[in-house]
Amino acid sequence: MKRDTILFDLDGTLINTNELIIASFLYTLDKYFPEQYNREHILPFMGMPLVETMEQIDINQVPELIETYREHNISNHDSLVTEFEGVFETVEELYKKGYKLGIVTTKMRNTVEMGLKLVGLDKFFKTIVTLDDVKKAKPDPEPILKALALLQSTPEQAIMVGDSKYDILGGQNAGTQTAGVSWTIRGNDYLQQFNPDYMLNKMTDLLDVLGER
Repeated sequence: MKRDTILFDLDGTLINTNELIIASFLYTLDKYFPEQYNREHILPFMGMPLVETMEQIDINQVPELIETYREHNISNHDSLVTEFEGVFETVEELYKKGYKLGIVTTKMRNTVEMGLKLVGLDKFFKTIVTLDDVKKAKPDPEPILKALALLQSTPEQAIMVGDSKYDILGGQNAGTQTAGVSWTIRGNDYLQQFNPDYMLNKMTDLLDVLGER
């Protein structure tokens, strides 16, 4: 069966929000826990739902931590977010060829829409499943299966593309093929240990995987 459905994670996959996320965490944690956290402490949090991360940091201050993080994240969004090389041309090509495209993310909808609009990808994605839309986040299969249902597709027709273990394991749990991206901030070797079906060195490699060039 032809793979005609491509699901993408957003942060760290389509758009480079790494510096924004790290800056927002460091700002927040330095405010509540001065000089206790550095960049290396932040990396394991990448890809996790924000609530889960803050629960690990301090179960008693979750609402305050989240509010501070989000305020910083939104106010610095447009100055710190960029797109990864080859993303726009690849997504545009798939869109023109009639592929079913969706986004499955652990972010809230308002910041997802901000990011897509900033880099001009918003016109290609009608199907977006965010943390607001599900009970369980990746790696649970629920958000991926929800996106497939909205696209009137099946796991056998789909590839889940992402930069974290949550994307790869989520795709595997849902029964899709999976593609990891080598530009993940955790490093290529880290992502490969979760055995994605493909590793993309740049997003245009996805066109090769699909036999489109």
